Amino acid sequence: MTEPRPTGDRAQVVVTGLSAVSAYGRGVAALSAGLRSGRPAFAPVTRFDVSGRRVGVGALLPGAPVLLDELLAVVDEAAASAGLSAAQRATTPLLLAVHGEPDGARGLPDRPGRTGAFTLTVAEKAGLSGSVRTYTSACVAASTAVADAAAAVAAGDADRLLVAAGYLVDPDQFALFDAGRALAADGAVRPFSAGRKGLLLGDGVAAVVVESARAASARGAAPLARLLGWGRAGDGYHVVQPRPDGAGLARAIASALGRAGLAPEQIGYVNAHGSGSAQSDAAESAALLRALGPHAPEVAISSTKSLHGQALEASPLLELVATVRSLREGCLPVNAGYLGPDPDCPLRVLTETTATAPAYALSLNAAFGGANTALVVGAP
Repeated sequence: MTEPRPTGDRAQVVVTGLSAVSAYGRGVAALSAGLRSGRPAFAPVTRFDVSGRRVGVGALLPGAPVLLDELLAVVDEAAASAGLSAAQRATTPLLLAVHGEPDGARGLPDRPGRTGAFTLTVAEKAGLSGSVRTYTSACVAASTAVADAAAAVAAGDADRLLVAAGYLVDPDQFALFDAGRALAADGAVRPFSAGRKGLLLGDGVAAVVVESARAASARGAAPLARLLGWGRAGDGYHVVQPRPDGAGLARAIASALGRAGLAPEQIGYVNAHGSGSAQSDAAESAALLRALGPHAPEVAISSTKSLHGQALEASPLLELVATVRSLREGCLPVNAGYLGPDPDCPLRVLTETTATAPAYALSLNAAFGGANTALVVGAP
């Protein structure tokens, strides 16, 4: 197996800290245990009234969590797991993916109505640098932030950045997805399966520390994973529908593999976007067949959205955390809800939790408007 090599003088990029919150609970251990169990976290929604909705199911934390509090907790946990000192945190920029500007960010005395005010508030309260960027680009927001962080580190523009993302299921978005008949009426997400009915929303808050291997080594930090490649491409096809032939996502995958210096057959696992909708899953299957060629029907594939739900802007980061943990633990999550093969999705879908430890994995995401991202993750 050929080992990937940096292009030119490009710095090697590693992940040194992780944290996550999902309907399985707070902490990466809770997410890992939930994924290993193979039991979806979907349950009746009680956070707000869904009595007038077509669907009343989601993957939500109990009670009434506050996004700012959850973000501060995951940022602190990720920085602590990376072993960052207070001084190192103070020089670390924050890239934050959120669903617009949360209400709590508006009307701050010193920055009324300012775009990015919420991100700056998170950075200040978490003891991070005042250098911040906000991402609201739908379901690729967090993966776009990770790609930007990795590119900055690889180019030598930063030693490390902290990428965070958060979405807590709210009544407005729930109503929109329900009215658009995008939510699965049978209460299950069944990616790439015959009989799939759509997606279900879920809470997701996560953070990762993206760092140069040199900087990590200099402070004695052990990498949890390597970020070997990243790719982005647009379809320009339709405002909400994916391009049926998957050409945009295929280009993103090819770009990520090229940057990583890997051949398709070296990918051992794909954490797919896998929303569970008929058109999206078929288009993603077409993209994988285009990008991976003969290897596409052989590589192990699952979508963790079938377990923790669709967390919109935050979903890619939750899935990246899940992918890193899967490689480290040698346990690939099941593609839950699978009923049987669909001829439009001729893939090797994991129908049970699988004990194996591939060296390289892909984490894929797509969004309304035709945005596509691919991240290549390697074992440390």
